[in-house]
Amino acid sequence: MTILYHLFKILAHHWHWGIRFAILLFLLSQITAPRLRVMLENPPKTVQTTQPKVCMHTDLVHEPPESAIQMSLQLIREMGAPTIVEFFPWAYIERSPDVYDWHQPDLILKHAQNQGVRVIARMGFVPQWARPKDTSFNYIDEDGLTHFIEFLVDFATRYAGRIDHLIIWNEPNLAFEWGFLPTDPNRYVDMLKAVYEPLHRANPTITVLAGALAPTLEPEGSPNGLDDLLYLQGMYDAGAQNYFDALAIHTYGFITPPETPPDPRLLNFRRAELIREVMVANGDTDKPTFITESGWNDNPRWTQAVRPSQRIAYTLSAFRIAEGWDWADTLCLWIFRHPTPRNTHRDNFTLVTPFFQVKPIYYAIQAYARGFAMEGALWLNPPEE
Repeated sequence: MTILYHLFKILAHHWHWGIRFAILLFLLSQITAPRLRVMLENPPKTVQTTQPKVCMHTDLVHEPPESAIQMSLQLIREMGAPTIVEFFPWAYIERSPDVYDWHQPDLILKHAQNQGVRVIARMGFVPQWARPKDTSFNYIDEDGLTHFIEFLVDFATRYAGRIDHLIIWNEPNLAFEWGFLPTDPNRYVDMLKAVYEPLHRANPTITVLAGALAPTLEPEGSPNGLDDLLYLQGMYDAGAQNYFDALAIHTYGFITPPETPPDPRLLNFRRAELIREVMVANGDTDKPTFITESGWNDNPRWTQAVRPSQRIAYTLSAFRIAEGWDWADTLCLWIFRHPTPRNTHRDNFTLVTPFFQVKPIYYAIQAYARGFAMEGALWLNPPEE
């Protein structure tokens, strides 16, 4: 104690030396501090599931630590979901023309492969250098489209054989997703026509997904968007059929049970069946559909939310309904986890909190996907890892 006391007095009288000493201690601590080393599973894991359509939309691109990416994908694998949809923002990767930062996509893919999870990539988000000044990150013009094609080809080439499903843009039937330009199916079809052949040359096994269409009842001429049924028909009218391999759609339940029959005037889970009818009517009977966003929300203050018990029951019923949809490849829930709290109703879409607290709905889906029978609180068929 005496030595520490005298040292403190010296540093107090010679404050500039004190600052230098503090900086030195900090630097030494950074050199000697233990580093969290993320170890890959060895041997690599595989997803054990009885329900291969179970899928999660993730937000791993915004995870700062690698350990959080690994933990999220491990939980997804243990839940029995063999597929995720992940957003790979163009602006995050190509920071300036032909200057790429592949660090985060590489981390995500490394751990997804290690956990045996398939990745569907959602593409979009225009960098500032590729769009006019004072436009939003969803604004894209002809010059921007040229750069976007180049980026997509580079992405598809780099990850060929590891990421073979690409969603081109997101919710193109909403004005927000076009930088508030008028919603026009022809504009989106022009994008599909421009990217389709280059992507197939870059990766012959690629699946180009159009969409993902947002569920909305906006009429023609609305400044906000266009009804997804009308928009899809507009895509076919503009010649889209030969320029996508599968269709991605969003079908949320809002406050209705999943069994509620489809109705063109209603937004509900089975609206997906009406989307499918449009595809069949236009000759796309053999083309698959991927539901890339779906689910219910249990926020107590949001008018479009249900109770937590309803959310669990509705979600499980939706999966059972989707079992009978031979045209649907996946039913992906929005969203597995946010890295940080959103402090809005959006937090109540998640299955796991930012602090990795697992919610009851996670275990309910796990029991369904892994085939675990439960009676009360007892596992009759406990999970085996």
